Amino acid sequence: MRNRFPALLLALAFCVLCGPLLGAESLDPSLQAKVDAQIKAIQEWAADPVILNAVKTQNATPPAEYTAMTQDKWKELSKLDPLVRSFDKSAAGQFLKSKRSEVIIRAFVSDAVGQKVAFTTKTLTWSHKGDPKHEVPLTGKIWQGAVEQDKVTGYEQIQIAVPVLDGAKAIGSLVVGLNISKL
Repeated sequence: MRNRFPALLLALAFCVLCGPLLGAESLDPSLQAKVDAQIKAIQEWAADPVILNAVKTQNATPPAEYTAMTQDKWKELSKLDPLVRSFDKSAAGQFLKSKRSEVIIRAFVSDAVGQKVAFTTKTLTWSHKGDPKHEVPLTGKIWQGAVEQDKVTGYEQIQIAVPVLDGAKAIGSLVVGLNISKL
């Protein structure tokens, strides 16, 4: 039987040295600076009274149909369904739509439990509870995802999520997809 120790040692060294690079893509400093500038603007949107009040209202009294919604039911709904349309037709939805540009692919706001409050276009999932893009902002921190292909538009994007703050308390999240090629 051959000694496997050198092969295991080599594999372990690879994991330790290269593991952090797998699946994690850092942006070059000039592109990160452009993302950081967008983050500042997105934080201002999250602080706007239209967004803040929509999240506060939904946290206080979520509509019954929201609490009964599941991921599967959400996926079955058409973009033209009245419930779906209510999220982009609301004051908060209209506010987000007014921020769309060649850089901003999509945006959505979630309440404290991860359910949708408003968006620019229908999201693939109803709730982002348990997802870092929602959970990290609920700790008061900013979340930045990896560069990925947007499943709806096909654009290469990076998602940014910021907390919606009521004073110093995070009460929801605002997620924005940025078109990398337009930054």
